[in-house]
Amino acid sequence: MKALVLLSSLGVISLLAELFSFKKLLYPIVLLGLIATFIFNIQDWNVANNTFYNMLQFDNYAIAFSSVIILVAFLWFLMAEGFFKEETNMTDHYSLVLFALVGAVILVSYTNMTMLFLGIEILSIPMYILVGSSKNDLSSNEASFKYLIMGAFATGFLLFGIALIYGATGSFDLATIKTGISVQGATPTIFYVGMLMMLVGLSFKVSAVPFHFWAPDVYEGAPTVITAFMATIVKLAAFAAFLRLFDVTFFRVSASWMNIVWVLAALTMLVGNITAVFQTRTKRMLAYSSVAHAGYMLMALLAMNMYSNSAILFYGLAYSIGSIATFTIVSIVAEARGDDGIHAFNGLGKSNPLLAVVMSIALLSLAGIPPTAGFFAKYVIFTSSFLAGNVFLVGAAILASLIGVYYYFRLIIAMYFKEGNSEKINVEMNHKLLLIVVAIAIIALGIFPDFVIRLI
Repeated sequence: MKALVLLSSLGVISLLAELFSFKKLLYPIVLLGLIATFIFNIQDWNVANNTFYNMLQFDNYAIAFSSVIILVAFLWFLMAEGFFKEETNMTDHYSLVLFALVGAVILVSYTNMTMLFLGIEILSIPMYILVGSSKNDLSSNEASFKYLIMGAFATGFLLFGIALIYGATGSFDLATIKTGISVQGATPTIFYVGMLMMLVGLSFKVSAVPFHFWAPDVYEGAPTVITAFMATIVKLAAFAAFLRLFDVTFFRVSASWMNIVWVLAALTMLVGNITAVFQTRTKRMLAYSSVAHAGYMLMALLAMNMYSNSAILFYGLAYSIGSIATFTIVSIVAEARGDDGIHAFNGLGKSNPLLAVVMSIALLSLAGIPPTAGFFAKYVIFTSSFLAGNVFLVGAAILASLIGVYYYFRLIIAMYFKEGNSEKINVEMNHKLLLIVVAIAIIALGIFPDFVIRLI
């Protein structure tokens, strides 16, 4: 609850910064505010009955996911400092990002479908604006329009599904719905229709195949820092909401949705990785990579065992910090060389060893190569899925991972084994510190994965 109040307060302070003329102090205020939010948030660990009018529940599950979201947001703000400096209306951008974080925290802690809808909208509406924040860039405007139209369409499915489930159970409360499912002799058909429609709406939010068509265009057209926010914080919050709804509330009727999610997971992993192989632009390749990683996280949703929560939490953290590193470097290289094509990274190992080393570590983590965090993240996901009996799905995941290794290593080969622009790229000190910290974190989480896995 404290995290929600503090993030909302930071958003309001950002709006007031323009009026009271302390714009220059806003960046350090936000960073310090996020540190304070993280500290106050973890103080709620193991606090019993930490609820808000039975609409939100700040249990250990919510505290763990919101802590990871706040941590990733702090790293993201370090990455995005230059983006805010370039914007004339930067106070609006700060407030939009912070209110999006409020929506993310609601999504990991809701216990009522009304709050699920509000969380998604509070998260999504600022993102529609931020994706189109490069007003003079046609591709950014196009990406924003596509995201808005497709997002509104998905929200329609979600709302219709919520309405049908309310009609079948007479409640928006997750605990009441769960109890109603367990005591009814025959659950009404409209309940299953509503559940399927909610599955469609949430699949769009996590960019699962075949509801992923918006992701490559939106990720490529949006400013790179906004793409990084969408690929990390937005995706992690959406999966936390997905897990709370289906693995907890709809657990007793899992037979009616597990096969569908099984197919979605397999298609998402394979289509995402195969399509990424054919991309020549780095941002678009990482967009399809993000789609593929959504498929891996869907595997944990299917496991429905004691490892599910920890698997998605650890995978989300490992994937997020790896993505922050890759998008930071893509942004730096694209700005310096005027292109984000794979060829722009040719010779980076000689001209900028730091960028090349950190990029290699991040890509190895995304590919699942030991001893990085990504390896153990996939190990936990695959193990939980295997123990749940999804042997063929694990086989598909291993095949998809091997395909992923190919296009990740293509970028590493370009940096170290191809001749390119030998001109050194200037890297700001805050970005250097960020990249070093993230690289250390990737290795540290790979060596000590239990630190996160045993949290929930």
